[in-house]
Amino acid sequence: MIYMDNAATTMHKPQAVIDAVVAAMSSMGNAGRGANEASLSASRVIYDTRDKLCRFFGGENPRQIVFTNNSTESLNIAIKGLLNPGDHVITTMLEHNSVLRPLYEMEKKGVELTIVRSNKKGTFSLKDMEEAIRPETRMIICTNGSNLTGNYIDIEKVGELAHAHGLLFVVDASQTAGVFPIDVRKMHIDVLCFTGHKGLLGPQGIGGMYVREGLSIRPLKSGGSGVQTYSKTHPAEMPTALEAGTLNGHGIAGLNAAVSYINEIGIDTIREKEQSLMRRFYEGVKDIPGVTLYGDFESFNRCAIVTLNIGDYDSSEVSDELLTEYGISTRPGGHCAPLMHEALGTVEQGAVRFSFSHYNTDEEVDIAIKAVRELARD
Repeated sequence: MIYMDNAATTMHKPQAVIDAVVAAMSSMGNAGRGANEASLSASRVIYDTRDKLCRFFGGENPRQIVFTNNSTESLNIAIKGLLNPGDHVITTMLEHNSVLRPLYEMEKKGVELTIVRSNKKGTFSLKDMEEAIRPETRMIICTNGSNLTGNYIDIEKVGELAHAHGLLFVVDASQTAGVFPIDVRKMHIDVLCFTGHKGLLGPQGIGGMYVREGLSIRPLKSGGSGVQTYSKTHPAEMPTALEAGTLNGHGIAGLNAAVSYINEIGIDTIREKEQSLMRRFYEGVKDIPGVTLYGDFESFNRCAIVTLNIGDYDSSEVSDELLTEYGISTRPGGHCAPLMHEALGTVEQGAVRFSFSHYNTDEEVDIAIKAVRELARD
């Protein structure tokens, strides 16, 4: 199989990540829940991973790195833990349902919501975003990169806007963490939400969030913490405040190895390889009769994603043909980005997404180009 569904999850992981998970499965105890070497070893791995991630994202204090299951949980914690009835929040049409659905829930509870519109290329205007700000605005929340079009959002500029108006800035880095440099202080990010299983090259089921020091978030969950057992309330100290229950230590061990791998290879090297593959594919399919491409390709500083349709064929049919006839794995359909499909005019048809990893090759890309050409011709 030629795997080109990396925006959903990177299937090919560094061997060091696999080895770390296997080792953790056979040796790791429960961090903070025992006075034994297995438990203490788990605590050391977890702290070391916090420290690596904190430095990786330009943070100051490892205690501000919180582990979750994925970006979805991180975003739910941030949205539901920071917004109150009467608050106003601004987001965009580019967002994944992990942002939209929690916002819709909060809207029912009295939070006011403004969604900045997108154009046909899947981009929005920073001017429109600024014009949406009003006295009761509390937060701007947006993606760093569209999972549908691959368009990259300059979150430093959005962060400057939020900072200038005294607003909280929450970023969904699901598609960019591990591929694009992120500096939470330079970009004025108050909460960074990320998942481990995509660009960070870690296992599924492990994600996290960076929370700016001094920012208090209501916890989504409460329960066992390993400390303050006799208190009726969950501990307020970070990161325990947002980490009720046993952590996914095995996943954290894998993520630890993944961050080390990225640091060793170089985040710029990984991104440039992925963008080169994306550019090669784009140039190979953009002029094929009957092929429609979505997104802004004026700059190739974008996520390594090319999304397309062939004629008026349902995207699922095209994706099935790619898999059964050519062994190419892609993702069709709605991609959990309903408003973006509205902007693109692809609600009914969906779209076929090709998303590349630095593990892909030029030869694989050329096979994919040939497949699209043949399907469009037939």
